[in-house]
Amino acid sequence: MNRLSRREFLRIAASIGAVAAFACGIDANAREATGRAIKSKLRWNEKRELFPEGVASGDPQADSVLLWTRRPAGDAKSDVRLTCELAEDAAFEHVVATAVANVTAAADWTCRVLVGGLQPAREYWYRFTDADGNGSRVGRTVTAPADDDARAVRFAFVSCQNVNDGAQNAYRRMIFEDRKAKAEDRLGFVLHLGDFIYELVWYPEERAEMYDRKIRDIVRYSPGEKHEDFHIPTTVDDYRAVYKAYLHDPDLQDARAHFPFVAMWDNHEFSWLGWQSLQQFDDKTFPAQRRKVAANQAWFEFQPARIRKPSKGLERFDGPTVVDAPIETFDAHGFGTEPNNVAAVNSLTGYRALRYGRHVDLIVTDQHSYRSQDPTAQLEAGTFESKDFPHLFDEPAQRMLDAGRSANGGNPPAALRFGDKDVPNRAKDAPPQTILGVTQKAWFLERLKTSRATWKVWGSTSGTLDTRADPQNLPAEITPRWPGTGYAGMGSGDVSAAYVERAEIYDFIARNRISGFATVAGDRHSFWAGLAAKDLPPQPFAPVGVAFITGSISAPGLVESLEHKLPKQHPLRPLFLADRDGRTDAAINLLLRHGVRTCFEYARSGDIARAKALSNPQNAPHVAFVDMGGHGYSVVRASAERFDVEFVCIPRPIERSASDDGGPLRYRVVHRAKLWAPGETPALEREVIEGNVDLST
Repeated sequence: MNRLSRREFLRIAASIGAVAAFACGIDANAREATGRAIKSKLRWNEKRELFPEGVASGDPQADSVLLWTRRPAGDAKSDVRLTCELAEDAAFEHVVATAVANVTAAADWTCRVLVGGLQPAREYWYRFTDADGNGSRVGRTVTAPADDDARAVRFAFVSCQNVNDGAQNAYRRMIFEDRKAKAEDRLGFVLHLGDFIYELVWYPEERAEMYDRKIRDIVRYSPGEKHEDFHIPTTVDDYRAVYKAYLHDPDLQDARAHFPFVAMWDNHEFSWLGWQSLQQFDDKTFPAQRRKVAANQAWFEFQPARIRKPSKGLERFDGPTVVDAPIETFDAHGFGTEPNNVAAVNSLTGYRALRYGRHVDLIVTDQHSYRSQDPTAQLEAGTFESKDFPHLFDEPAQRMLDAGRSANGGNPPAALRFGDKDVPNRAKDAPPQTILGVTQKAWFLERLKTSRATWKVWGSTSGTLDTRADPQNLPAEITPRWPGTGYAGMGSGDVSAAYVERAEIYDFIARNRISGFATVAGDRHSFWAGLAAKDLPPQPFAPVGVAFITGSISAPGLVESLEHKLPKQHPLRPLFLADRDGRTDAAINLLLRHGVRTCFEYARSGDIARAKALSNPQNAPHVAFVDMGGHGYSVVRASAERFDVEFVCIPRPIERSASDDGGPLRYRVVHRAKLWAPGETPALEREVIEGNVDLST
């Protein structure tokens, strides 16, 4: 590991908008060096109410880590002067670094301190103190192992927490298990793959419940904007308000104080159906460059991450001044060339890589800022869905729409057949869909190619495993008949439905004989384990890696929605839900893994073995496990020989658990992949530690 010079370290701190501190007694502000750890000389009295959003650390490297807090001033005209200390012990008898930072109203009183000169794979404690001795809570952090450290790496990956209608019990379970684990089994960091907040907020007097959940009164936007029965942010103060509301959740705040986080935004940090700087509501798409900049500013202020912004100021975001101008011209990759769109998107660059010991190169991507419009989200695309087949989308049409003008070798059809209709192909002149955009994708592929880590781990904010069903195989007595020409997808808008771009990535991996490719993802509110392949039967099935998706921390999932919205008399209910012995089972897991015949047999007999005997082996050979109703988190263990992913699934988090461990578990299951040689086919093995997962396998 090459340690940075002090000059280079100060430059890096400035580039990410952080105050710098250097360890071994060096104070970056005072320029003094003692060469040894010393006992804290500060008068510190913990006053958590003055630091209401707690503390956090992020993006650990082998010699540095980024620290964060928020200390609002009583008088909005006065800056607050904070001293940050980092120590080798929780009592601060051995302080190794200090820094002084001013927090201001311009940054909503948030503070970012980058501490360098640290030892690799080392546990540290940190705190902030104001001029009157009022102190934050004490936080704990861990640096990354050195690049040549051969020890196994353990980290958790999570996504999709909704404080408005759910409880964050998964975090309490995670902390509980980490505290009682052996030193070598403790987590190095938590990878948060987006939807840290949900910008859509319901007010309880307007909507009292979401399914079986009670709507909590967490924030009021001012001014905000109302659509249907929910409200969205319109200004930076609105976005800040929702972050503060989320960080007042005790379990989320405790997790950020206990673990370093590596965070990336998904869609809800800006806008539900947003892409680039566009928003979509009420079947209309409109420019929202000012809101994109506001969303980026709030993310920057509340997430300790080594992300890049054009301005170099240490104490504030200093984003560009933009206007909401129509975006009418797009380049050859679907990116809007309107100057305000370009400026808004480039106001914050989030994609980045994190080396963690010898075995993990974590490559995290932004999947909304540079993406083209989802072709299945356009109004005309709804023609390829049928109200008789909820949530299913004709897969051949989905592939054609994704490919755009590149379909059929550059000869896309003018119309697409669905049922008895020929539907105009609105995508025939459009570029193939991109999730990553041209510049980020080039960076991503180069990082894959040049990585020397055992495991090249793609931190993808959306799922990469196909969601597929076989409604063309419905039993003859079932009506209505599927109007499509083959399999059905789910029009998901994630990487799994960006067939052309995903094939480009996977072909690159195969062509360059890259082994140890693993994807960890979020967004789907469900647990998935499987193999990374560009095509499914009847096309050749050639996996190039392994892929996993974690269940949501607390946001509702599709199964919960189906339980409340799918009528019991619907003829195709057995494909989604099985009503047996007073309970409702998630038959959709069987649909996505085994196909329609398995679902109908399970609904008829309740015999899972007999149902699986009717599995369609060509429907989902890439899927080893799927639970569309799963909540919780996932844990990776990466070593020289294996890549293990453990799903820790909790019951539906409707109310906060009263127990220290966060409540009971539904199941705990581990999937293991042995490292394969270049050119070999990866494979997964499964071990069920506890619970019943029969419907998921």
